[in-house]
Amino acid sequence: MKTTLTARHMDLTDVLRAELEHKLHRLDRVTAEDAEASLELIGHASHASQEAHVAELTLISNGSVLRSTAPGATALAAVDAVLDKLERQIVRRKERPRRVRERIADEADAVLARAGIGALDGASETQTPLIVKNKRFDLTPMFEEDAITQMDELGHAFFVFLNAESERVGIVYRRRDGNYGLIDPVLSRRGGRP
Repeated sequence: MKTTLTARHMDLTDVLRAELEHKLHRLDRVTAEDAEASLELIGHASHASQEAHVAELTLISNGSVLRSTAPGATALAAVDAVLDKLERQIVRRKERPRRVRERIADEADAVLARAGIGALDGASETQTPLIVKNKRFDLTPMFEEDAITQMDELGHAFFVFLNAESERVGIVYRRRDGNYGLIDPVLSRRGGRP
């Protein structure tokens, strides 16, 4: 990892520089090899003794930029605090899916895994599936765009709504290509014609 150290309102001695570079190597285990870290120490940042020094750390890794700032009584205490904050940010970013489609893929994998476990536990194809959950909710009339917005806010892959234009139940869903689809059910009469 490439590191850059700068200091304002304080002297950056060789001993302090070596200790800071040693502390920055903590990030090697959670960042890419080509990551760049830029640490700026600010001395006499506040009159309060607990916040006399401030450390600002910017990390560029895998095309993403993370930045954190932390005060401390000493320069080393401020660096320790900023490193703790930045490590938490890195771990949180790695664990959280970046896009809604990735979250949906994770949900689909979980459903398929549960279905596969059921098949391995001796569930045969001749058994009828059971309804294990029943949801009821009021349908308020809304337009298709409002239903898509509601679906995105909830983080769901589909959303059932009452179409304000046709006054029929509709379902919007997210397609794999990033666009949306609309299912508009039509009741068929006995003759097979709608």
